[in-house]
Amino acid sequence: MRTARFTLDPAFTIGEVNPRLFGSFVEHLGRCVYTGIYEPTHPTADDAGLRTDVLDLVRELGVTTLRYPGGNFVSGYKWEDSVGPAAERPRRLDLAWHSTETNQFGLSEYIAFLKKVGPQAEPMMALNLGTRGVAEALELQEYANHPAGTALSDLRAAHGDKDPFGIRLWCLGNEMDGPWQTGHKTAEEYGRIAAETARAMRQIDPSVELVACGSSSQSMPTFAQWEATVLAEAYDLVDYISLHAYYEPQDGDLDSFLASAVDMESFIENVVATCDHIGARLKSRKRINLSFDEWNVWYTSRWEEHAEDHDPSDWPQAPRLLEDNYSVLDAVVFGSLLIALLRHADRVTVACLAQLVNVIAPIMTEPGGPAWHQTTFFPFAQASRCGGGQVLDVRVDSPTYETKKYGETSLLHATAVRADDGTVTVFAVNRSQTEPLPLEIALSGLDLTRVTEHSVLSDKDPDARNTLEEPDRVAPHRAEGTALNDGTLTAALEPLSWNVIRLA
Repeated sequence: MRTARFTLDPAFTIGEVNPRLFGSFVEHLGRCVYTGIYEPTHPTADDAGLRTDVLDLVRELGVTTLRYPGGNFVSGYKWEDSVGPAAERPRRLDLAWHSTETNQFGLSEYIAFLKKVGPQAEPMMALNLGTRGVAEALELQEYANHPAGTALSDLRAAHGDKDPFGIRLWCLGNEMDGPWQTGHKTAEEYGRIAAETARAMRQIDPSVELVACGSSSQSMPTFAQWEATVLAEAYDLVDYISLHAYYEPQDGDLDSFLASAVDMESFIENVVATCDHIGARLKSRKRINLSFDEWNVWYTSRWEEHAEDHDPSDWPQAPRLLEDNYSVLDAVVFGSLLIALLRHADRVTVACLAQLVNVIAPIMTEPGGPAWHQTTFFPFAQASRCGGGQVLDVRVDSPTYETKKYGETSLLHATAVRADDGTVTVFAVNRSQTEPLPLEIALSGLDLTRVTEHSVLSDKDPDARNTLEEPDRVAPHRAEGTALNDGTLTAALEPLSWNVIRLA
């Protein structure tokens, strides 16, 4: 096979990686919360009911921002239900996922969980702009963030949280363009309530950072016009607009599935173009950044089949929903999506892997039993650990292959990040299902002399996966033969592989 090539030069960069790029998402959906992060009867549970085995894995994963409490769930959420003594909290019907919500895990527990994850873990709170509005958003902001001396801040203290939560980052609703959303709105309706909410919240605290709802996917019929209409109302009042995207193979077309990041990069670039067009039209000096606050591989067709068969009279508590078990193939696509985010780090400054535990997640648990890594855990953990610094501008010259969805596509998908200490990490995916891909990287202006690591995630069985019975079936392994000589790195990327190459 022809060699894939690119050059790394510190004079050509994309931008600085914002730590928020390695965020995740906890929604009251299925077992993400209950028997996921929170299980008071579990052998590893701490005095707050949090599973410490899961906490250990979340720290290993390297999560920063954590979006909460939804997702579709938030559009029926009453924040008042989730505070105060747990024994007095009401049980509610959750329309989004046809479940019963006990509210035993709520706002205070979420903040406590973040503190135990570590100082890097930042809250990202979603507001209900589906069935509620400006007044309820202001009440939640006052309860969460005002120091003391008002009814709601004093109520927080009476509930045991004297110190304010300090939530800086707020989502103004969730997927309001989607007809499936409780309280779905037109772009004009949503743009007005988003602007009104943002304006009022800034009266309390001008420094809050606000995310307006963008399109739920690039395939939405209102895509781009939705963003343009919303931003025409709220451009100077918000800081980000959101993007959501999920990918799965369709009709057995694995070649197109492996090229999913082509769609993700197109989505990002089209939203950037729309934002900048509205900014120019408004003659604003402000730049709107992107919050890609839901992304993952998700077998949505399986969920749709389940949803069609459910009993409408049954409202279960923490049912097993969306518990996709990921293969090596899925992990390679997942890694490619991470590369797409890094390649646009100048504008994508927040991102949330959806979700954290059990629900389309990198971490799985069994009630009363163990927790383990999914295959997708490894690319995220490696990127969060090694992906800080300046993203270098990578322009690949690669062999190509033909896909049904995206046409001619490069077999190599890659990016590189230069850390503050001058070391460089290359993230690369070989999309070929059968052939190794020779790689040459020319180093220009970089004082690098050795390869410190070449980790690869691949397997002779692309369907290999980690399960309750075999939790360690798949893990990264060391690649052989990678070398750096006279300013040129040479490597052979295994077929269908995610690669992390570190240079010092």
